Amino acid sequence: MEDAQLLRGILEGCVLSLIAGGETYGYEILSRLEKCGFEGLLEGTLYPVLTRLEKKGLVRCRKEKSPYGPMRKYYSATPEGMLALAEFRESYGKITAAADLVLKGEDAP
Repeated sequence: MEDAQLLRGILEGCVLSLIAGGETYGYEILSRLEKCGFEGLLEGTLYPVLTRLEKKGLVRCRKEKSPYGPMRKYYSATPEGMLALAEFRESYGKITAAADLVLKGEDAP
């Protein structure tokens, strides 16, 4: 199984979680994901995720001139995004707990 298939399923929730921690921008999100172990992510992977989150109303975007050059998009979570993040965390916890049992060959409690 390809890592990319697994990644697609959780990347949106992880990106939303980083944005929920405070207003941020694309390059900073990529850097933080990389520091957490998401290696090899490219802008071409991240920006469609950000666009989907914005279209769903889970994040808002504002543009501002960067002190280092061109305009920069800053993302922040909406109240709907915070709710979606809580739901994602709950679902993710249930799914990973079940998968851990199966993958470790353990019986259900």
